[in-house]
Parts: sequence; structure tokens; C-alpha cells
Amino acid sequence: MNTPRLPPRSRIPTLALTLLSPALVLALTLLIAALATADPDPDATLRQQYLQAAERGDPEAQNNLGLMYHEGQGVTRNLSEAEKWFLKAANQGNLIAQQNLGLMYQQAAGSPQEQRRAEPWLRKAAQQGLAKSQHALAVLYKQGQGVPQDFQEAAYWYRKAADQGDAEAQSNLGVMHELGQGVPRSMEEAMRWYLKAAEAGSPVAKNNLGLLYKKGQGVLQDYKQAERWFREAAEQGFAQAQYHLGMLFRNGQGVGQESVQAHMWLNLAAAQGDENALKERDQLANIMKPDEIARAQEMARHWKPKTASEF
Repeated sequence: MNTPRLPPRSRIPTLALTLLSPALVLALTLLIAALATADPDPDATLRQQYLQAAERGDPEAQNNLGLMYHEGQGVTRNLSEAEKWFLKAANQGNLIAQQNLGLMYQQAAGSPQEQRRAEPWLRKAAQQGLAKSQHALAVLYKQGQGVPQDFQEAAYWYRKAADQGDAEAQSNLGVMHELGQGVPRSMEEAMRWYLKAAEAGSPVAKNNLGLLYKKGQGVLQDYKQAERWFREAAEQGFAQAQYHLGMLFRNGQGVGQESVQAHMWLNLAAAQGDENALKERDQLANIMKPDEIARAQEMARHWKPKTASEF
């Protein structure tokens, strides 16, 4: 009778410290000690440090603590606590806190009373040269948020921020010149500011340039240039530019008439809620073959936006 043979015992590798170099043993020992003493919640520790300094009256700590409450970093998000600490720092003259407080009030959508409180704090920071505050102050006056609408005041602060290289302010200043709001109407100035903003990566400015070239406003009509600017903005994910680029492909303006490309760009814009794109896409689909629609949908699924630095 044959006795069943047992399989050979598996050899389990073990860590033999005696075979390691002294330097490696020391490194492992230090690593184990570091892991054992690691802070399990660094955000909570940071909050405690900021709190201690803030209670002593440190304005930078007060501002940073306000940011933690505003963003919910290491604490439960609490806008009342954020406001409290921003206000303490702002009253001590901390510019960043003044800006943060003003932006917080400005972003209180649907609350005119809160938005009215934004202006004095944004103005304090804007007058000290903070471009973000200058731009935000311009938006208040352009849109009449908590202040009487004043295009001249808006243009003044857009220009201040634009001169510091704020791309969004440059683009908005271009709009003011194009429409003659608060400044003399000048397509030359509009183009100049749109180009500055576009070179800084603004998809809004790129889309606006595309529109000027498509319509021949302030420049000779040039569909090739329109396609160039629409494409850059569309590749950055700007829905309006995706719609306009799709329409160029649909109509064969500056590009070959290409239903698949048109459907893809219109589809991408429609996915972001552009109703005109949705309507045009569906009308286009009625005259496309099923395999063409399938290809366009596949292209849209695999499309990924580019960053401004990729152009």
C-alpha cells in the first residue's frame, strides 16, 4: 500500500535583520519610529496652531483660520466662523483677509445685503494694488451687485487689474471697448485687450476673437482666423467656442464641410447645457448616416480638454 506523499513544505522568506547592513537597520528603525509618531490628522494640528496664534491676535493666522473654515479644511465648513476670523484680520489691515472677506460677501448669491458689504472691503484691497480685488470690484459695478451699476467705475477697475496681467480683466475690458460701456467704443482697443487675454490663455477672449473674425467686425472677415481662435477655446472646454467651431464645420467656413467633426463639437457643447448646440446637433443628426453619428459620438467620448499651456 502506497503511503500518500506530502508536498514539500513551502519556504516562507523571512526578514533577517542580522543580514542587513547597520545603516539599513538604522534607517528601518527610524522609519518605524516615524510611522508610530506620525500625526494622524495634520489639518487638525494646523488648525490648532492657527487658533492659538489667532487668539493672540496674529492677523495672518486669523486669515488662514478663516480660510480653513471657509474651505472646510480640517474642520466642518462654517461660513460664520470664516467671516469672524477674516473680519478680525481685515480690521487689522491684512490685505489678503480684506480681499477674502470681500470675495466671500460678493459670492453670497441671492443676498443683496451681503453683496453690499463686499464693496468697501474689495475697495480697500484694490486700492492697495491687489489685482484680484480690482477685478472683483469691477464686476460689482459692471453687474450692479450691491452697488448702483456704473460702467465707468467698472472700466476703471478692469483697467487697473488688466494692467497687472489679469487675463479675465483684460478680456472683460475688451468687451467694454467693443460695446462702448464706460469707455469710448473702439474695436481696435477691444482687439488689443482680447489678444492680450488670449495670449495669457483666456478661452473667453479667444472665443471673442473668433466672433470678430467670423463676422468681420473691426477686422477683415477671416474664417481661418475664426477657426483658429474658436478651436483653441473649444479645446480648453469652452462651450460657446465648441458650438461656434461645430457650426464652422457644419457650414464649411474656413474648414472643410465635415458632419462628423461638426456633430462632435456640437455634442460637446450640448453636454454643457448649450441649447443652440443641442438644437443644431439634433438637426444635423437627421441627415447623417448611423455610422457617422457613431464615429462622432466615439470621438466626443474620448475627447479631453487641453490646458492653456499646451498651445
